[in-house]
Amino acid sequence: MTSSGTNQDGRAAPSAAWEVLLPAVSAPARARGRALQAALREAVRSGRLAPDTRLPSSRDLAADLGVSRGLVTEAYEQLTAEGYLRSGRGAGTWVGGAVRAAPARAARDLAPGATDAAVDFVPGTPDLALFPRAAWAAAQRGVLAELPHTGLGYPDPRGLPRLRTALAALLARRRGVVADPERLVIVSGVAQATALLGLAIRARGWDTVGVEDPGSPRHGALYTAAGVTPVPLPLDGEGLALGPLRASGVRALVVTPAHQFPTGIAYSARRRTELLDWARSVDGFVLEDDYDGDFRYDRAPVGALQGLDPERVAYTGSVSKSLAPGLRLGWLLIPQALAEEVVERKRTMDLGHPALDQALFARFVERGDYDRQLRRCQRAYRERRDTLVDALREHFPGVRVSGIAAGLHVIAELPGRYGPQEEFLARTASAGVRVRALTEYAHAPTGESEGEGQGGGGAAGEPGGDGDGVRLVLGYAHVPPGRIRDGVRVMARAARAR
Repeated sequence: MTSSGTNQDGRAAPSAAWEVLLPAVSAPARARGRALQAALREAVRSGRLAPDTRLPSSRDLAADLGVSRGLVTEAYEQLTAEGYLRSGRGAGTWVGGAVRAAPARAARDLAPGATDAAVDFVPGTPDLALFPRAAWAAAQRGVLAELPHTGLGYPDPRGLPRLRTALAALLARRRGVVADPERLVIVSGVAQATALLGLAIRARGWDTVGVEDPGSPRHGALYTAAGVTPVPLPLDGEGLALGPLRASGVRALVVTPAHQFPTGIAYSARRRTELLDWARSVDGFVLEDDYDGDFRYDRAPVGALQGLDPERVAYTGSVSKSLAPGLRLGWLLIPQALAEEVVERKRTMDLGHPALDQALFARFVERGDYDRQLRRCQRAYRERRDTLVDALREHFPGVRVSGIAAGLHVIAELPGRYGPQEEFLARTASAGVRVRALTEYAHAPTGESEGEGQGGGGAAGEPGGDGDGVRLVLGYAHVPPGRIRDGVRVMARAARAR
């Protein structure tokens, strides 16, 4: 280097600082200017060029680097406009003081990551290998060929009319809902539907919502984020217990009646009627999460609660278990009383769901591809449930498997000789098998709902059972049959290795 920058007191800036610009010189001619700007920007951002360091003149730096003066002048002007550099007429160019280096320690990765367990029985994930890539790609090509340019503008915040119409027909046929396309909102999965409902009931002045206990931890977290406090309410053998519900004072309630998560019970017809009577008596709403209602293996699925009273039940579902959660695609059927607030919240939240994704899914539904995918998943998941139940009975004599033959998980209660539960979980984890205990899904402190249907015991979720036993929530949809058998075998071997 024949020249270097100087700092404010006139001392020469370290020549090493300019060496970070040298790789930019080897970039292709057409990209050299952008490469020089990027290298200079990073030198300032990283602290290699400290604040208040005076830079060489454009002529001197160009000579040092062997590039045209114009490239250096353009780089100085661009970074001055961005705030990285400062300059004044006749005063030269200096490193600005606004830049602060990023912390050296990398931020914690908040994205869900892959587990290092040999077999993972944690529920909630479908088999992503079942995603219909060929049919999806064909639908995508068809949509791109037929969608008019105007279809790529800002969509109706409720969703494309074409998709709402197709989904309304599908949900009415498969889930027995009262599906008015005008009251159907396309959302980014059940999570966004829950957030929208939380904001809507908060706007009515309600600051609490009832949640099932045990239940999905996401329900409570999402309502809390919307400014609504979740109130844990216990279960009995028929569903949510009515006494605690009436005493709670809540006017909104979130339930999973087709296949309660995690106990696996289906709400009885009597309890469904009682919940609707309660909602009418308090002028409230039931918020129905139909997260796996399409998957019933011993009979036709029970229809959605919403079909009994669409003005008291908000209904939500998604493709997360049938296609893939990464699609972020779901739906929300709303009572008329909540419609205006929910749609306006959806508008201000994201200006509507991506139009191309909606058009693609509409075509997928219209052509029967989604029905075929549901049948494919149902066959695969039924086989895996049967495999898991058989393996549990073979390797854990005396095991009690509870919950209806549906969904993507089972409750397995192992006899007391396999406990204590914490020791069993520790041994299983050490053996490379990842499982969850039923107690991990309790909202209330352990024992608080004892005797009121915490859902851990009998075949229909009754309270009680062997207090020294091990109660597990085992997901199977994402685990191939062979690995299911291996995982249960490893669990049994770990349980015996004391």
